[in-house]
Amino acid sequence: MTESSGKLRKWVLSWLEENVPIARIEHILRVEQLAIALAQHHRLAPELAAQAGLMHDLAKCFKPKRLLKMAKAEGLVLDPVDEAAPHLLHAEVSAIVARDTFGIQNSQILDAIRNHTLGRPGMDELSCVVFLADSLEPGRGHTAELNRLRQLSYQSLSAAIDYTCEYSLRQLLENRRLIHPRTILTRNWFLESSRNQSQNPLLSAYTAVV
Repeated sequence: MTESSGKLRKWVLSWLEENVPIARIEHILRVEQLAIALAQHHRLAPELAAQAGLMHDLAKCFKPKRLLKMAKAEGLVLDPVDEAAPHLLHAEVSAIVARDTFGIQNSQILDAIRNHTLGRPGMDELSCVVFLADSLEPGRGHTAELNRLRQLSYQSLSAAIDYTCEYSLRQLLENRRLIHPRTILTRNWFLESSRNQSQNPLLSAYTAVV
C-alpha cells in the first residue's frame, strides 16, 4: 500500500465511523479483504479492488429521499424499481460520494462501486471482483451453496457472477422482493459468457454440481 493509499484509507474509515453503523463497517472491511484476495488471484490490481471495496457502501445508510435526490441531480435514468426501492440506488450514489468527497477519479474504481449491487452486462473484471466480494464475503453465511460459489469465484469470474445472480434471484423470489431488471440482464450476459468457457473440462465438471 502506498503512502497516499494509506492516507485515503484512514480518511475513508474515519468518515465511515461517523456515518455508518459498526456492523456495516465490519461488512465493508470483509468485502475489502475478499476483493483484495480475488484481485490478487485473478492478477488484477489489488489496490484498486481495495479502494472500491472500502467505498462500495458509502451511501448505504442514506435515507431514500436523499438517494433519489442525489441520483436525479446526477442525471441518472431511473427504473420504476429504483423509484419504488430507492435503497438499490446506494451503489450509484456511493460512487458519487467517492468522487465528490474523496476525489476518486479512476473510472474502474467508480464503476466497481456503481456495479456492486445489481451488476451490469459486460462489466469489467474489477467490477466482477467487487460484486462477488460483496455477495460472498464470510458474513453472508457458510451454507454449502455459498461455499461453492466462493470456490467458483476463484476459478471463473464469469461463471461465479452467473451463479451468484441466480442465487440472489432465488432469494428475492422467495422473499417476494422487487427484482431490478439489471440483475436479470447481468445474469443473462454472464450466463452466455460462462458458456463460452465451457470447453474447460475442469470448469464444466465444477459448475455441473453448483
